[in-house]
Amino acid sequence: MAFTNYKTVGETIKASQIFYREEIFLEELPFSIPEFFRQDLEIVMKDGAVDSSEFAICENIIYPIFKEVWKTYREHFILWSHRYLAYDQDLQGFPEYILARRSPLGRVVFDKPYLLLVEAKKDNFDQAWGQCISEMIAAQRLNDNERIKRIIIYGITSNGVTWQFGKLRDNQFILNREFYTIQQLDELFAAVNFVFSQCTIQLQTLIPA
Repeated sequence: MAFTNYKTVGETIKASQIFYREEIFLEELPFSIPEFFRQDLEIVMKDGAVDSSEFAICENIIYPIFKEVWKTYREHFILWSHRYLAYDQDLQGFPEYILARRSPLGRVVFDKPYLLLVEAKKDNFDQAWGQCISEMIAAQRLNDNERIKRIIIYGITSNGVTWQFGKLRDNQFILNREFYTIQQLDELFAAVNFVFSQCTIQLQTLIPA
């Protein structure tokens, strides 16, 4: 079944038999936003057709923010766009964006995923999280290894303006109770930067699979 067939959080939680809870786990890790990025985003938001389609939101808002933070971590990770991800027939599809560890074989090789981002289409965050959680479960299972502890998989859903964060730890999905918006750009970047940093810490402390 495709990730997009999971339509609600409750449906995914029940199908996967994991537990759901909410707490504030996210810490803000300051990120220095280049001035050219602020100026470009302001122009795009003011004069561009940023919300004319789902693709426009991804290309004009979500991906530029994700990419700007990724640049700091590119030594360790590759940022993949709409790349096929599959664990089995019930967990497969094309997440909008995947942060996966950089393969020692080179940047063309897809390796273990640590972070998934799903666009909240038509502002439907319940459906976006239903899909994102299923992707996070697939990522967790792809990372399972008898020699290492199970890693925490992170997830983000966004409609471009509002950004929500979650994590999958063992058999618990935890939604961060505080959301972030593009109007508070420094705080938003700090939140995304924190998630990237946590992925890096895990990568550096685990035994390579």
